[in-house]
Amino acid sequence: MNKQNIRFAIKQLKKSLSLEQKDSDALTVKNKIEASLWFKGASNILTYNSLPDELDTKSHLQSWSNIKNLYLPRVNGNNLEILRAGETTIGSFNIFEPTGNNIISPSIIDLAIIPGIAFSPDGIRLGRGKGFYDRLLCDMTVLKIGICYDFQLIERLPREDHDICMDAIITPNHTLIINSSLPWL
Repeated sequence: MNKQNIRFAIKQLKKSLSLEQKDSDALTVKNKIEASLWFKGASNILTYNSLPDELDTKSHLQSWSNIKNLYLPRVNGNNLEILRAGETTIGSFNIFEPTGNNIISPSIIDLAIIPGIAFSPDGIRLGRGKGFYDRLLCDMTVLKIGICYDFQLIERLPREDHDICMDAIITPNHTLIINSSLPWL
């Protein structure tokens, strides 16, 4: 399957999820992240405000804001910039993005939680096709966790030279550690 076909197939599968299943899956993934050594050892976490068709991160943002320094991406032209989580406004692509001018250096991020349309067991991530996260992550030495629903985990995905791989992928029923040199629990 090519990238366009995979994106379409995943979109159709997402439509079949009940609200109860979405909430349950989001909570399960959140709990798995919290149990990891990566999360426990991280002070500065890059996460994201989920779109309606993504694994929900609202509970992550609410519960982690009191114990971690949370950061969110904001679209600036063809790139993402990172700002402290806090006040947001609807920005590019109808995503709630942080407001203000206090852009931080990606080098302070300890852990990045990344969305995707699909992931493969070898860490390849298929995004929405604009390359925003690949451009952001290419210069960062950070632990990268891709999160998604179980059906978004696909055995093989096409990969391009600029694609940035994940160190781990978490779904409600799977925790895949791609970078085995990094302790998980």
